[in-house]
Amino acid sequence: MAEISAQLVKQLRDKTGAGMMDCKKALKESEGDITKAIEWLRQKGLASAGKKAGRVASEGLVDSYIHTGGRIGVLVEVNCETDFVGRNQAFKSLVQDIAKQIAACPNVEYVKVEDIPADFIEKERSIALGSDALKGKPEAVKTKIVQGKLDKTLREMCLMDQPFIRDQSITVEELVKQAIANLGENIQIRRFQRFVLGEGIEKAESNLADEVAAQIGGK
Repeated sequence: MAEISAQLVKQLRDKTGAGMMDCKKALKESEGDITKAIEWLRQKGLASAGKKAGRVASEGLVDSYIHTGGRIGVLVEVNCETDFVGRNQAFKSLVQDIAKQIAACPNVEYVKVEDIPADFIEKERSIALGSDALKGKPEAVKTKIVQGKLDKTLREMCLMDQPFIRDQSITVEELVKQAIANLGENIQIRRFQRFVLGEGIEKAESNLADEVAAQIGGK
């Protein structure tokens, strides 16, 4: 397959308003054919989503999800442009799906990579650079390996980069873009909080065998 040039990605982005990574993926799926790539983006609902991304979204919903058994809970705020869409059942379903996604992703701490503090990223880079596996490798190779590991680590921490639990072929970011295309408004996941029962509480250690023995001996 022909290499996908940055110029071709830009050309597709200018035509559709879709994100850079979405354009690159569309071109790969279409073997560099820009007409087919546009059709691919339209089928995925991504062609018009990028054009709406800069519009103010201050309406929407704060919603919750409590997992079966009450051991995991989620609060999430998802914004749209108008109260009309905020009351739409499709939007409400989207917010619930996002809340369930957060419940299912224990490693996710941020909405997107841009939200991760710079000092954390640099600390992770330093840790990766200090890996014994890099010893003796050329500097250029080290840089490439470290960046690849860092990118993977950061993506694992971000909600938008997670495979959607109901359809693993798309990410949460693609799910949101499809909703933008379907509902005609900018939609943004603003913030969330995941609660795990007992998290952060120092629990007293106990020996189950001793407890059982004591109970039997007391009878």
